[in-house]
Amino acid sequence: MNKARSKDRGDEGEPDSGVSRPSDVLPGLDREQLRVLRQVGRQWGRVSPLLGVAHRALPVDPDLGAFPPAADIRPTRFGQLVHITPLGGHASAQAADVAGEIPGSRMGRIARRARRAMLGAPLKSTAVARESMRKLVALPVLSADALSSVAYGPEAMLGVLVLAGTAGLAYCLPIAAAIAFLMLAVGVSYRQTIRAYPHGGGSYIVAGDNLGLLPGLTAAGGLLIDYVLTVAVSIASGIAAITSAVPSLAPAAVPMGLAMIALLLVGNLRGIRQAGALFAAPTYAFILAMFALIISSLADATERGFQPAPTPHLNAAEGLGVLLVMRAFASGSTAMTGIEAISNAVPVFRPARWRNARTTLTWMIGLLIALFAGVVAIVHLSGVIPSSSETVLSQLAHLTFGSGAMYVFVQAATAAVLLLAANTAYNDFPRVLFLLARDDHAPHIFLRQGDRLAFSNGIALLSAAAALVYVVFDGNTNSLIPLYAVGVFLAFSLSQAGMVVHWRRVRTPHWRKSLAFNATGAVLSTLVLITAAITKFTAGAWVALVAIGLFFLLATRIRHHYQTVGTALRLHPDTVEAPDRTLAPAPAPPLTPPHPTAQPEARRTDRDAEEAEEEETPQAIHHLSVVALASLDLAGLRALAYAASLQQPTLALHISPSEEEAQRFRDYWTTWGDHVPLHVVLSPYRAITAPLIHYIEALHRQRPDLTITVILPEIVTQHLRHRLLHSKDATRLRHALRPLPKIVITSVPFHVP
Repeated sequence: MNKARSKDRGDEGEPDSGVSRPSDVLPGLDREQLRVLRQVGRQWGRVSPLLGVAHRALPVDPDLGAFPPAADIRPTRFGQLVHITPLGGHASAQAADVAGEIPGSRMGRIARRARRAMLGAPLKSTAVARESMRKLVALPVLSADALSSVAYGPEAMLGVLVLAGTAGLAYCLPIAAAIAFLMLAVGVSYRQTIRAYPHGGGSYIVAGDNLGLLPGLTAAGGLLIDYVLTVAVSIASGIAAITSAVPSLAPAAVPMGLAMIALLLVGNLRGIRQAGALFAAPTYAFILAMFALIISSLADATERGFQPAPTPHLNAAEGLGVLLVMRAFASGSTAMTGIEAISNAVPVFRPARWRNARTTLTWMIGLLIALFAGVVAIVHLSGVIPSSSETVLSQLAHLTFGSGAMYVFVQAATAAVLLLAANTAYNDFPRVLFLLARDDHAPHIFLRQGDRLAFSNGIALLSAAAALVYVVFDGNTNSLIPLYAVGVFLAFSLSQAGMVVHWRRVRTPHWRKSLAFNATGAVLSTLVLITAAITKFTAGAWVALVAIGLFFLLATRIRHHYQTVGTALRLHPDTVEAPDRTLAPAPAPPLTPPHPTAQPEARRTDRDAEEAEEEETPQAIHHLSVVALASLDLAGLRALAYAASLQQPTLALHISPSEEEAQRFRDYWTTWGDHVPLHVVLSPYRAITAPLIHYIEALHRQRPDLTITVILPEIVTQHLRHRLLHSKDATRLRHALRPLPKIVITSVPFHVP
């Protein structure tokens, strides 16, 4: 189904842009479709009873209470998942635990319990809450990726320079100075991005908004590759820090890395969040360790008058020329990865969000430049060179602290922050997929971030891709770096170029100064991109370029399919179905109270058997049809027509993430004619399916004697490859509601090419 598109901006106080908003979830109806909706409503009016009659025929009260306001929802201390409060005041005893109460074989029960222990509570019990971070927490959490790159950026630069022998190492200081200036320019540029996009301005949004579809998708492809490589490179560097301290573990580097990726996968599937002291501590520990290392090394250098220690004699494997210097500059520039993270995550800050984000970005850039310059300086003074068996940081720590407790602290802090940097990609990768899915460039299974199963798809995809890259390149950081630079600086370049166009268009106060900053960032980022693409093409950069091209092709094909489906679902006078019989629902049967749980076992068994026997006759079965509608398109109206043709009491249900969308849906419903009772449930969670399950459970608790048929419109595609692009709500509802008796899930298929 086509989703209405919107920009990643809104009014102050708008929720995180990763959350579905009204225009993201509910497709808008243009004037022609509204006219058709009125026309179809008139056809329904000729066969429908008055609305009051339909309401009186309902055997239930559809108003079952409300979920708590979004402001009252708080995640657990170390997780972003929250428990969904049951509607109606209490949870169903029979459906208390979908994962653990379904009868089955012993092995099946063991598997379900293991899955519950590993992944947490089942779908219907949890959803994702939004949190706001203060600057002291946001700084280490959002800066982990950028600051941790100090562990491999300088080493990557030196690894190229040593190819020219001792003469090549003499260029490390001027190249490092150029990289530091690039960090400053890009950091200042992203300050302007935060000012222009105070609700989150990632490269995909900025490039697509200002440069068009092709640059936007190209930036998105670069970002996705960047996040995959962030996991692979960070894990590889973290394992290298461990094996440098414990060389005997080196042969197990690849299995250890895969185990770390699996640990991140399980942790993120459970909903471990990045905020809080638990995840801020590794970054602060790394900053402390690096400053301790830099200050101690500089103190040692004062004793010899800051004279550089002699380096081992190195034979030149390549000639020292412009090409080699450019390669070293491109490799060292990978220390800038992660600078964009804060501009992406403005909504997670406490108010005033954009101002706090800019302040945090300034601190991050200052720390990054200080750490990068400090590490390069002490490398130059100590005479350390890259080694295949020990990282540069490990060699520096050995020279400065020996093998004592401080050395262990430096290595442990480095490994911890690198693993945390890998974890940051698990937040950003699904968010980019969400934005792509919102614009129909990715499967809609990535659209509902808050739904546990749908959110898991992006996490699982990132883990699988990162594990594949890690294994293919044998967990070698130096082999992965050439792939890294292209995606990072492609996103930087397009984002900054987009900001140049933005300032020329809006011309707000001080726009010329902002344009100059962004233009500088764009030019420098483009130079690094071209350098990396040319000098590292044969070393692996071609893989990143091919992957971006394949992503663009795939994204455009997915959009073409969704456009085809959107055209098929569009309201047309000759294709909308309406019931051809008068709806004459029977009066609602009297409420049968649930049996007291304290009655004797024998008496309860006899009575249950008697009622089961009575329900073997059609007259003893009392129906209620619940039509779950996401929108009023052809598929939705067909499901309504099917429900009405059954001539049973019918209730339409819409789950809305906000009051604004709820009101829009009610307006569309009124335009149609309000021929079926409608109930709208406001869901403050980042979930749609889980609140729907809770509402059906609450209806069952109110009338356990009713047979409730949940009717869902379902898109059925002609080709197998297109089935992954559409939701499987019916299947998931069946699994979640299976413990409840008298619940029937029915899909009304809508076939598309």
